[in-house]
Amino acid sequence: MSDKTALSSLPPGWTGAAPDTNALFAMAEAALDSLPAVFAPHIQDVVIAIEEFADDEVLKSLDIEHPYDLTGLYEGRPLTERSIDASGGMPDRVTLYRIPILVEWIETGEKLDRLVRHVLIHEIGHHFGFSDDDMHALEDMA
Repeated sequence: MSDKTALSSLPPGWTGAAPDTNALFAMAEAALDSLPAVFAPHIQDVVIAIEEFADDEVLKSLDIEHPYDLTGLYEGRPLTERSIDASGGMPDRVTLYRIPILVEWIETGEKLDRLVRHVLIHEIGHHFGFSDDDMHALEDMA
């Protein structure tokens, strides 16, 4: 294979650098758009954020020792636990942690957009109060 052929097989726009925050955010938005339409009204106010790593406080609260072990986090109150009396709180938030996701991407060889989608859907599943089985079914539907 010539150098020219090898270069033409790279993803369009790839510069050789690790995907940045904007690239992961775009993948997360595409993953949200792939969810069945019935979910859209219930996730429109969920904030999606990309951070490099979880901070020490988050890791400690989850009893996680190493920052590479956390790829995503849902913060909020699941829909199944809400009351009509509860209002005025902060919006629910899903944070994807860029560096741990990139490490998992390298270690597993999974396509990065599929990995981002997997982590995002898992965290969105917490928003709905879904079990792990429910989350796998949702991912299969998306």
